[in-house]
Amino acid sequence: MILTENPERIRFLKFAMVGAMGAVIDFGVMNMMTHMFNMKLVFAGTISFTFAVISNFILNRYWTYPDSRSKHILHQLGMFVIVSAAGIAFRIPILHYVEPPMAVLVKKATHLPTDTTHFLAKNATLAFAIGIVMVWNFFINRYWTYNDID
Repeated sequence: MILTENPERIRFLKFAMVGAMGAVIDFGVMNMMTHMFNMKLVFAGTISFTFAVISNFILNRYWTYPDSRSKHILHQLGMFVIVSAAGIAFRIPILHYVEPPMAVLVKKATHLPTDTTHFLAKNATLAFAIGIVMVWNFFINRYWTYNDID
């Protein structure tokens, strides 16, 4: 298996750390958009995803895969964006369909006020979506976007 090889394990851990930083950006922008501008989660999540993708590409290119420079940066960015766009195809239905039952679950489990319940449900839904998309992104990017390394 790929993750039993030490260089790949290190790359996966770096990719996950970059993803965690991207998640902070993702959550921050999403919460700002939903709270300050009363934007729906799907729209706010799409905007926050875009900011996270740009950050993740830069950090992955220069830190996770520094030996992957045989491709021009714009070509590699285009590949990364295509993979991320495919990832958003998984993400949007998750955000749309998981948030309502998540809100019910949080409400029943916590008995918190509605505003707090919605806040927690949005963030839990986004966390779930990020986890699913991260696995997709790592494997596809490793074998397509950054396939010029051993």
